[in-house]
Amino acid sequence: MSDLFSLAGKQALVTGGAQGLGRMIAEGLLRAGATVAITSRKADICEAAASEMSVLGRCIPLPADLSTPEAAVDLVARYRNAMGACHILVNNAGKTWGGDIDNFPDKAWPGVMAVNVQTPFTMVRELLPELGASATADDPARIINIGSVAGMKTERLNAYSYAASKAAVHMMTRDLAGDLAARNITVNAVIPGFFPTKMTAHMRDDDNVDPGLLAHIPLRRLGKPDDIAGIVIFLCSRAGGYVTGAQIPVDGGVVGCG
Repeated sequence: MSDLFSLAGKQALVTGGAQGLGRMIAEGLLRAGATVAITSRKADICEAAASEMSVLGRCIPLPADLSTPEAAVDLVARYRNAMGACHILVNNAGKTWGGDIDNFPDKAWPGVMAVNVQTPFTMVRELLPELGASATADDPARIINIGSVAGMKTERLNAYSYAASKAAVHMMTRDLAGDLAARNITVNAVIPGFFPTKMTAHMRDDDNVDPGLLAHIPLRRLGKPDDIAGIVIFLCSRAGGYVTGAQIPVDGGVVGCG
């Protein structure tokens, strides 16, 4: 049992891993023993985050603006040169857009759908050789797509393209899981609720959280780094090797108790 959740010897790529949920996930993978490559649009932020996280284990910065499929292809090529093998892919990088329905612009759709849906697919397609090479029946390669409660239930966020994109991610996860099971690659969606990230900054003032938001969460608190890191470690470890095609809310009960 001592190595049930160990990721020693594994190599992972976490897109958007320099900040927010991505950083929480990257730190968790490092603590579990994995070598982790992270991305961020801004090179200085990416390199600073990797340097800070290197106290936990080997962390490689790979700056990338993943707003086009060409950028995703380039990222995989650079990952391949820097790391070689890939056992774990976490598609976390995301984009949102909020606005009143009466004025919600057409330009709010292409970029959000590109980053949140097309880029994860391109990342999977391009990394299939590495994922397949590292996979066995007893120890599959792992793909984790980060979804959102906004893609599972109506959250009244006025983020129409974002919610639609995350619903698409959840369905794409199931399609990929079915197609890649024979290659010993599992694909799961982790569906976060409200965490202390930039996306919830307007609902928080330092440690003070909007009481209305807390009342909306059955467990009456925001998520913590261990909450999101723990489920990802589980899915990537020996403990999660028999789970694929799942959509797992990590949201304090927002979906399951609603």
